[in-house]
Amino acid sequence: MVKAMRPVLGLMLAAVAGLAQAAEIKRVDVPNFPIAQAVLVPGGSDLVFLSGTVPSVTDPAAPKGSVQSFGNTEAQTLDVLTKIQATLKAQGLTMGDVVLMHVYLVGDPDKGGQMDFGGMMNSYRKFFGTADQPNKPARSTVQVAALASPGMLVEIEVVAAKAK
Repeated sequence: MVKAMRPVLGLMLAAVAGLAQAAEIKRVDVPNFPIAQAVLVPGGSDLVFLSGTVPSVTDPAAPKGSVQSFGNTEAQTLDVLTKIQATLKAQGLTMGDVVLMHVYLVGDPDKGGQMDFGGMMNSYRKFFGTADQPNKPARSTVQVAALASPGMLVEIEVVAAKAK
């Protein structure tokens, strides 16, 4: 009897494995805004947590630790997201695999000490919710007092997920 059940058990295991592989990451988008309200990551998915990424100095001739040495919020965001994209690629992932993002913005001195949300969004929209990459992460954006180095206006950390 056990021998006769082996083919049935094999088919059942294959079906269960197929169901597990069929589980997809699901996103509930915020209408008319390029973030997800919620992201459901099925059990068994691979998760990759990236530490906060900060911008590189883009103008070494500018005074050390100045906003000018790193660029404005838009330029810093573009630099940070490009670095995140490269880190994800090294792990076999893409920006479309990002499921959660925390954005930390320092108040821009040129904006009266207020964070430049619009500048951040200008660069963010190049990576998320586009025709080429429609996936959007769940995201929060907050203004902080300072980052690790003076002149830095942007730090971003992400979690990426890949369904198996």
